[in-house]
Amino acid sequence: MPLYATLRRLDLHLENRQERPALSGWRRFVAEFWWFGIKEARACIFAGLFFLALFVVPRGGWLGIARYDLLLLIALALQAWLLWRRIETWDEARTILLFHLAGFALEVFKVSAPIASWSYPDPALTKVLGVPLFSGFMYAAVGSYVMQAWRILHLRIERHPPYWMSGGLALLLYLNLFTHHFIGDYRWYLAALALGLYARSSIVFTPLDRERSMPFLLGFILVGFFIWLAENMGTFLGVWRYPNQLGAWATVHLGKWSSWTMLALMSFSLISGLKQVKARIQISP
Repeated sequence: MPLYATLRRLDLHLENRQERPALSGWRRFVAEFWWFGIKEARACIFAGLFFLALFVVPRGGWLGIARYDLLLLIALALQAWLLWRRIETWDEARTILLFHLAGFALEVFKVSAPIASWSYPDPALTKVLGVPLFSGFMYAAVGSYVMQAWRILHLRIERHPPYWMSGGLALLLYLNLFTHHFIGDYRWYLAALALGLYARSSIVFTPLDRERSMPFLLGFILVGFFIWLAENMGTFLGVWRYPNQLGAWATVHLGKWSSWTMLALMSFSLISGLKQVKARIQISP
């Protein structure tokens, strides 16, 4: 796609320059903010294009193809394009597949009776147990963003907790999405645990030519907020609906922001753990 190719050329041109621009003060701030936006746009390529499809595809579908079926075809085409253009590696695709499967399993549970946390009102050939198959790609989009941002922004974590702890937290966060319907919601206890684990951790990234950092958890609070905004748009377009939105659309409860923050944290923990395992395999004799 021309826009992505342009962004990639600009980014690669910057990285290959031998002489870095001598910037300071507000000029450096503007330059770093600009390049950070370009790199974020590259990292969001799958999520952004897939979200655009939610706007473009009409509720009644197109050319006799139901909306949910068409969204699945678009998601598969985007995934194939990412691999064909080597924007995404096969290792990354396999990791993202885990997000798709985990997300789809959660969707099946959430729409089933008597849970019925939300619903997909439109008919489709590709609905399984009440869930359209494209829905797993919404979770895969989060994984795709994390994978792309890790590479493009040269992410690294300072003072990362032991991986068995972060992996255990990710598993507990995922299980709580199921078990809170039966034994109570322990989200805030897990949030306190995450705060203890990552209180001293920082995300280090490179928007231009210098490393910058932010508190680890702040980054995921921001990601969770943008996912919450996207969810509001998705429900406004009627792609899925919560029970209180069946009569007339209403804003998604702000409490969902915390859920999406936890999802982003869970996604990052899974990816960082898999990267650690891969690194150990590669250095093993």
